[in-house]
Amino acid sequence: MRCPYCQFEESRVLDTTRDSRGGIRRRRECERCRQRFSTYERPILATPLVVKRDGTREEFDREKLMRGIRISCAKRPVSAAEIERLVGEIESSLQQLGRSEVASRVVGDMVIAGLKDLDQLAYIRYAIVYLHLADLHAIRKEIDRLLES
Repeated sequence: MRCPYCQFEESRVLDTTRDSRGGIRRRRECERCRQRFSTYERPILATPLVVKRDGTREEFDREKLMRGIRISCAKRPVSAAEIERLVGEIESSLQQLGRSEVASRVVGDMVIAGLKDLDQLAYIRYAIVYLHLADLHAIRKEIDRLLES
């Protein structure tokens, strides 16, 4: 593992922990500069291709999903760990479907459901774009629906 500080290729593992999703966190120390850093390993499982509304297909992009959720949660009391957990749950759910392709609508519905539980304002922000809420009346209707549940 290359040191992020001095780029030396040799490091020593100080500690290893596993998480519930099968990932491994390793605490390392560089053999040259003695700086400590952490690495995270997670298994690469096949995720289905995402079929967009226009029929095009693209690889599932965890970082793209993370960016969209972060934008919705901007300036909200949602921690990075909660966003990471939500993205991990969505990715895991897609892998468990066992399909080679999945409609982008399925991914969006998973995000909507997760944000609804995580933060209601982040949910509304995401819903404005995802559900194509074009005017204040449509947004108000969605807020009313959210308040009723």
